[in-house]
Amino acid sequence: MLLLVDADDTLWENNIYFERVIQEFVEFVNHQQYSPEEVRAILDEIELANRALHGYGSEAFGRNLREAFHRLATRPVAPEQLAYVEGLAAAIAKQELEILEGVPETLEYLAGRHRLVLCTKGSREEQHAKLARSGLERLFAQAVVVREKNEAAYRGLTAELGAVPADTWMIGNSPRSDINPALAAGINAVWIPHAHTWSLEHEELRGGSGRLVVISKFALLRDIF
Repeated sequence: MLLLVDADDTLWENNIYFERVIQEFVEFVNHQQYSPEEVRAILDEIELANRALHGYGSEAFGRNLREAFHRLATRPVAPEQLAYVEGLAAAIAKQELEILEGVPETLEYLAGRHRLVLCTKGSREEQHAKLARSGLERLFAQAVVVREKNEAAYRGLTAELGAVPADTWMIGNSPRSDINPALAAGINAVWIPHAHTWSLEHEELRGGSGRLVVISKFALLRDIF
């Protein structure tokens, strides 16, 4: 059996670091016209518009922060202000990885029984670097980083890996990227909700020809596989 496993917010914490930076950004902007919620909404709008163009990860996020800062500015932007904003995003890539509870031992168990492939999106360099730092790389047959996780990507990946969709599972926290498109591609899915999943990854769960299982924590995968 082939198990495709998401990385960010499935194996290790990720979005909490972006959320902390966004909070710092909102406080730094301290906008006199817009509320903190409105400033956040403007940033979300920019991220939504730019994700197809720039993708994901801390570098793309830095571009979005700079664009938001310029849009929100009520006076000419000083170089030191822009440097501060850029530093906020750059710090994310330097965060020490916080592996989620139960992940290492569960992956050890699964790797002895099934073929594991890391399936994530974002910056290829950044994601491979995080995997190397995590100490989990040896448990995966390979790691695949795609630009976007959609139905076409899953169909292409299963074909590339020579996998039968009905015998393939996608495991992750994001309805938009991990669950709905996998089910649409005929792949089974395990949804492990994360309390801090990025708001732009939220979607109503949609059915497909694949089977859906919902669990509360990663360690419960041992009961399924």
